[in-house]
Amino acid sequence: MKAVITVLGKDRIGIIAAISRVLADSNVNILDITQTTMQDFFTMTMLTDIANSSVDFDKLSDRLEEEGKTLGLYVKIQHEDIFNSMHRI
Repeated sequence: MKAVITVLGKDRIGIIAAISRVLADSNVNILDITQTTMQDFFTMTMLTDIANSSVDFDKLSDRLEEEGKTLGLYVKIQHEDIFNSMHRI
């Protein structure tokens, strides 16, 4: 089972480390990652494997959103099929 994580906000040191730490603590594997910074605006998208997650999807979502709030970021996780459906042209 795969999920897509989106992170948006003002750039700062440690964003990738903080989000990755939440995933590692939840036994979630990062399959692919892309990030860019436009002026002071940070964007990141991660494709993750949540099949072996030690927490359920809702708990993982809560942990990611909580970490995002701590960093002043918007963090959202979606199941891959829902993400694909929403972004189909």
